[in-house]
Amino acid sequence: MQYVSRQGNEIVFRNHGETIVVTPWGKDGLRVRAAQMSEVRDDRFALLDGAADESEIEITLQEERAQIRNGKICAVLEAEGWKRNGRLSFYNQKGDLLLRETDSGNALTLTPREYAPQTGGDFALNVTFEGQDGERLYGMGQYQEEQVDWKGCTLELKHRNSQASVPFVISSRGYGFLWHNPALGYVSFGKNRTTWHADATKQVDYWVTAGDTPADISRNYASVTGFVPMMPEYGLGFWQCKLRYWNQEQLLNIAREYKRRNLPIDVIVVDFFHWPHMGDYRFDPEFFPDPAAMVRELKEMGIELMVSVWPQVALTSENYEEMQQQGLLMRADYGEQIGMRFVEDSMFWDATNPRAREYVWKKVRQNYYDYGIRIFWLDEAEPELGTYDVRHFRYYAGSGQTVGNIYPQLYSRAFYDGMREAGQENPVNLVRCAWAGSQRYGALVWSGDIMSDWTYFRRQVCAGLSMGAAGIPWWTTDIGGFHAGNPEKPEFRELLIRWFQWAAYCPVMRLHGDRQPSQAVYRKNGERVLNSGSDNEVWSFGEEAYPILVKYMNRREEMRPYVRELMRQAHEEGLPLLRGMYYEYPDDPACAGLQDQYMFGDRFLVAPVMSYGQRERSVYFPEGLWRHVDTGEEVKGGQRLMVQAPLEQIPVYEKL
Repeated sequence: MQYVSRQGNEIVFRNHGETIVVTPWGKDGLRVRAAQMSEVRDDRFALLDGAADESEIEITLQEERAQIRNGKICAVLEAEGWKRNGRLSFYNQKGDLLLRETDSGNALTLTPREYAPQTGGDFALNVTFEGQDGERLYGMGQYQEEQVDWKGCTLELKHRNSQASVPFVISSRGYGFLWHNPALGYVSFGKNRTTWHADATKQVDYWVTAGDTPADISRNYASVTGFVPMMPEYGLGFWQCKLRYWNQEQLLNIAREYKRRNLPIDVIVVDFFHWPHMGDYRFDPEFFPDPAAMVRELKEMGIELMVSVWPQVALTSENYEEMQQQGLLMRADYGEQIGMRFVEDSMFWDATNPRAREYVWKKVRQNYYDYGIRIFWLDEAEPELGTYDVRHFRYYAGSGQTVGNIYPQLYSRAFYDGMREAGQENPVNLVRCAWAGSQRYGALVWSGDIMSDWTYFRRQVCAGLSMGAAGIPWWTTDIGGFHAGNPEKPEFRELLIRWFQWAAYCPVMRLHGDRQPSQAVYRKNGERVLNSGSDNEVWSFGEEAYPILVKYMNRREEMRPYVRELMRQAHEEGLPLLRGMYYEYPDDPACAGLQDQYMFGDRFLVAPVMSYGQRERSVYFPEGLWRHVDTGEEVKGGQRLMVQAPLEQIPVYEKL
């Protein structure tokens, strides 16, 4: 029997109702799709067109075996076991095994692709691969754990506030793997096997690439999922924010004070609840009477205004009834049509619906963009459903179970497409979540509403490295954390200093937080509205902190040409700005597991100080010569040393 065949540049395997298709996709990449009792689909959740170089493609067929090569990657698809199930193995150009699906287990009669039927609908799906001893796995987006190597871990494939599931992983064995499926699920990177699980889906869909270095893998991945736009100049400097500047004059006074002190500032932010009701998509005229004049004065100072926009539409919003009638909102499958209860009951607009994206952008353009606002803060992007029971909701694109993880990508797309159509060349918007492909829509992801403590600080360093490896090069945090920071407390002041020092060596340097104690805010008629936090400007944290923070603001300005070059590399090559030590030094075993130091580009080794009272720390130096950027001291690589870390500086070394 002929199990395998060739269709154009694809190989096809058929047996017992299952169809497997392997397609050359991009440089050194292969896309694998498999379906039960149907032909495979060409869903483009994250993947773009994957044209491959014809001269790099080779296909050979036998009765029960096919081999397909695309540049540096080769797949062998063969009938295996008593039931002759298709089994895939992937090799690099040297013939080294990279990745292999699990076998049948002989009498166990297992299958690497398990379709569990759901009556009248899709399948629950498991795809399993053999575990490989010594393998390290990097990427996967943002999880609030002190971890950069995910081998031995199980991760939820689901978004939450401060969790962004981006299912792309770089292996130390020299391959990258994209789980091209927005369904809810999990991945288990076990010792004996790796299992990718989707709660409900129509087919198997994943993409594999081979590369000699992690940078090669990043380039290949970005070429098939999209590159970030070039970061505008205002993305290279310092951004000022707090929860929340609640009126126009307050915000302008802060901007004026930064200028009076001659401090460098590129962006200032109007946070949430500047609107009458969620979903009105406009300023509340009582607190912001002349937005055009506000934007105009800021631009005259050389400062861009970023404005928060939420995807929630309150039941009291002036737009709710129309959006509900037009089918532009997500819908609960049963029970109350309420997605979140915060200040007011609300439902989320459906970012998977093109008409909804157009509707929201039209409102945003009329009430913000036309005033000259060119950056938006896309909060609540997971979306933050009150119970996170995404299965309970239905989208234009399908059930929450099958497509829920794509929401943040299409949320970013709504604004990116609108801004491009309006003539803006390189849109960049701050967003609280991302999925594969979000980067091409100008997504600058921040790490969510994290706590103001040292544990969460350490987690953010890991999160930034994992996001970069997962193909999201633009990433930032709330300096000092979001929740519970009190500027009057010494421990928080030290945390803020250490976080601020680290942020100078992050893709975007942005100060934000809900500082305590909260300040009550009232309307003229005495009605209380959402609180404002305490002061959160660089002069708000005491006399000892102020000169240190100013030093690192100026350090960031000094690095502007270098940061601009890193942004160009992200734009043109897909390379992250934050790079784990393994990324720049993949052949150095001592770099493989490091998670408390990293490379900012290829030039600066950064070792943040992440414990209270710490004034020295251990740093590993790879081969080469390194110079301390503050003291000028030179260190020969290939060794680990204890280095000084006084409060006014963190260890940063330039590679010579």
